[in-house]
Amino acid sequence: MASRRELLGLLLVLLAVAAWSCIDPHERLIWWMESLPVWIGLAILLITRRSFPLTRLCYYLIFVHALILLVGAHYTYARVPLGDWFAAALDLDRNHYDRFAHLAQGFVPAIIAREILIRLQVIRTVSWLFFLVCCFCLAFSALYEIIEWQSAVWGGDSSQEFLGTQGDIWDAQWDMTLALIGAMVAQLLLAKCHNRQIRAIFSGHSANH
Repeated sequence: MASRRELLGLLLVLLAVAAWSCIDPHERLIWWMESLPVWIGLAILLITRRSFPLTRLCYYLIFVHALILLVGAHYTYARVPLGDWFAAALDLDRNHYDRFAHLAQGFVPAIIAREILIRLQVIRTVSWLFFLVCCFCLAFSALYEIIEWQSAVWGGDSSQEFLGTQGDIWDAQWDMTLALIGAMVAQLLLAKCHNRQIRAIFSGHSANH
């Protein structure tokens, strides 16, 4: 389990990046829309820190995901310099930073969902775990696409920066596919490490009782 000092360090770095991100962003409204998940997630983590502390792996993944969102919020996803650099280096026809962000949108929530399902004993059989985590991440990604769609309906042309489609009519389908791939890859790569950390939490609770 991550120590209090460790988590405080992550929080301070996150706040420093957030401060940079909110200084002269490409568009202020888009900054709020893109960074809002960070503040909602942070509030939930602070509220549940004592009652339901997460594994170290979860906290670090959430931290990295928050950084990805804050960078995208500052530049807008279609204008992140790193994505432009890769597009030029690999002769790509668009900035793919948003693709990377949606891959993370499946990768990180997969481990969070996995932890909640295991620790709350929502399901009893491991064989269903992989499938249900993938279902959750795909549903979460679809919900985000619905939110983007509604922002386009309400915001008109001003919402294009938030959508970040860059002229791709299949952008929503790409986003959901990448989230699903991220969820699968996260479980395949991190399941053993995650299981060890979850067992350590269960052991700690048993020792305290």
